[in-house]
Amino acid sequence: MSKARPSWDKRASQPGLPRVTRSSSSQARQAESPGPQDAAGAGPAWGKPSDSALAQDLSLMSVSEQEATAARKGRPLKAGAPMHRGSPAVRASQAVKPRPGAGSRGGLGPVAQLIKQGRCRNVVVVAGAGISTPSGIPDFRTPGTGLYANLERYNIPYPEAVFNIDYFSDNPRPFFSLAKELYPGHHRPNYIHYFIRMLHLKGLLLRMYTQNIDGLEKMCGIPEEKLVEAHGSFASASCHLCYTPFPAQEAKQAIMNDSIPTCSFCQATVKPDVVFFGEDLPQKYFLHSEDFPKTDLLIIMGTSLQIEPCASLVNTVRPAVPRLLMNRHAVGPFERTPLRRGDYMELGDLGDTVRRLAQTLGWDHEIQDLIRAHENTFIAPGSAVPLSISNQEILQIGGGAMDTRPGAPGPISSEESDSSETDSRE
Repeated sequence: MSKARPSWDKRASQPGLPRVTRSSSSQARQAESPGPQDAAGAGPAWGKPSDSALAQDLSLMSVSEQEATAARKGRPLKAGAPMHRGSPAVRASQAVKPRPGAGSRGGLGPVAQLIKQGRCRNVVVVAGAGISTPSGIPDFRTPGTGLYANLERYNIPYPEAVFNIDYFSDNPRPFFSLAKELYPGHHRPNYIHYFIRMLHLKGLLLRMYTQNIDGLEKMCGIPEEKLVEAHGSFASASCHLCYTPFPAQEAKQAIMNDSIPTCSFCQATVKPDVVFFGEDLPQKYFLHSEDFPKTDLLIIMGTSLQIEPCASLVNTVRPAVPRLLMNRHAVGPFERTPLRRGDYMELGDLGDTVRRLAQTLGWDHEIQDLIRAHENTFIAPGSAVPLSISNQEILQIGGGAMDTRPGAPGPISSEESDSSETDSRE
């Protein structure tokens, strides 16, 4: 007798919505990313007067940047020679990667000015693992130091297999071995997380879409209704086959004891509700169809934009909406030369970049006060063990990493964490 999927299945697709699963860019980007209208499914995105005015402001703000770019290339900035999107010249220019460092500065000022002028009231943040590396959580993709580069001991056929649902179904032990290192409880939010919370406190944060599974966004106080954990979290657990809920703490205890938690309904393996490759994304992810058409500023930070569908999400805002990338390297649509009008980059150490943006906005002292006022003891998601932190350490730009296990070394300095920081785990 076949078992019907339970009605409480949190991952069941909503009626009328396509099934969306997590995948790598190599799997999903066979065709070109959809345009803003197609991806959002909202029909033509006609520019409103406010959009046009916003684009005009951005054009004026970027004149000096265009001149500087032209000067670096050794040719004058030509006027009156429009190029259409489909022209060979535009296609060729989009295929060229920028020189290292090109366009790496100058993005913060124009965007900060728009925020100060009250032009951006529905800010969406798309974040990856780069926002958590200052907290001491390793990313996945850094050559030599990322988790994917250190999985030989798990005896898996290829690094990403550890997050492949079919491989997990056949052999869950490699993931459970890795999960012991990834479970929340030994790290705390850093300045970057509190900057995003300040966006919320200022009434500007429409939503944060995070690819991280560390739970630090909730830990710093970003409300759940403002947060979409696109790749799930360790805060809950369920059967990977029939989705029957399972006590998260009990699952953690079994995993930490090198046991395999088992579903009482179908006897399949239980896992934390982290979204694997090939699994459906949580229903909350589909809020993007409402959020991105409303967005008037998109901030992208700490991500390689290599994991779908989040990688294509950044292309679904309206054409006139400004996008700010704060990252160590240019990624996705920001690799094109020239950048789309209204696109801004600030490349370099992410903690330093976010601190400078906060200072430009005049928020730095407020963020420091927020951190000091925040309670000194956190309960890590899925854990009953308090995590004590030092406010002074949080105030460091790099955030520093602190492991509270007995005998563990002291906090990692911002200089030490900078050496391993990269754009993204995902």
